[in-house]
Amino acid sequence: MSKLPTFETLYERASQTAIPIGVAAAGGADETVLMALHQAAEWGWVKPYVCGLEFDIRALCEQLNLDATQFEIIDSESPAQTAVELIHQGEVSLMMKGQIATPDLMKAILNRESGLRTGRAIGQIVLMEILRDQKVFLMTDTGITIRPTVDQKKDLMMQLIETAHKLGCSIPKIALMAATEKVNEAMPETLEMSELIGASEQEFGDRCHTSGPLSFDLAYHTVAGSRKGIEDPVIGQADGMLFPDLLSANLTVKAIMYTADCKFGGILCGTSAPVVFMSRADDVSTRLNSLAYALQLVRNSPTASAI
Repeated sequence: MSKLPTFETLYERASQTAIPIGVAAAGGADETVLMALHQAAEWGWVKPYVCGLEFDIRALCEQLNLDATQFEIIDSESPAQTAVELIHQGEVSLMMKGQIATPDLMKAILNRESGLRTGRAIGQIVLMEILRDQKVFLMTDTGITIRPTVDQKKDLMMQLIETAHKLGCSIPKIALMAATEKVNEAMPETLEMSELIGASEQEFGDRCHTSGPLSFDLAYHTVAGSRKGIEDPVIGQADGMLFPDLLSANLTVKAIMYTADCKFGGILCGTSAPVVFMSRADDVSTRLNSLAYALQLVRNSPTASAI
């Protein structure tokens, strides 16, 4: 059964791109954005469009000794809106969050007339690789929806499964996360599990396996299951983790990012085109990881033939 790819594998796949894929950076006057896009362009992954104040972008390119001719620089005081327009015009297939505040980016994405709405719940899906344990898994929603409703959780779960499929994991094992493996009326999120599991079975049948509630140790480590006497195919084998709220998801993912030997990248789901979405504090390697991850989704999207 196929598993999620490592970032090394995603880099290899991105390097096999026949024609560079257009990407629009919203807020391009950022060192890590420009360096990552410059490198990705040299590797033949992307054709970068950089949206923002042209003077600032060119000045930063000069400061970093980067060849500005690698970029299509789009002078704009509203870089997120400009990047969205480039997607609608067919110039690019994905966006990248640059030096721009998340509320400004989301305002452009969520615009009912000109944004990237699809009617689906929008969330961040982080792809995490733990090098020590040779584990790769997805986590959501780590960045957008503060307290998702049951319907939003269903949609986020569906997109988690779909993302795993696009990455090449044929039967993903999805853990519905909680602080305990037992249903507890004092923990409302545990009462939703049977409904979520039923929804995944109805939508995907035998093309996924969903289980919960599961604590992080059970989702991540097989030994935890044996010690607790719990048998389940998701125990220690989770390909995807759906968290009950933003607080639990964000604290977990950032704890891993800053304490573990890991690689990671993130995108937004629920938009009409992938959006590379990580913190403005991220480094060049994280932005390249996110690009490689997003490019795999673009290639395996239903509209890939038209890109």
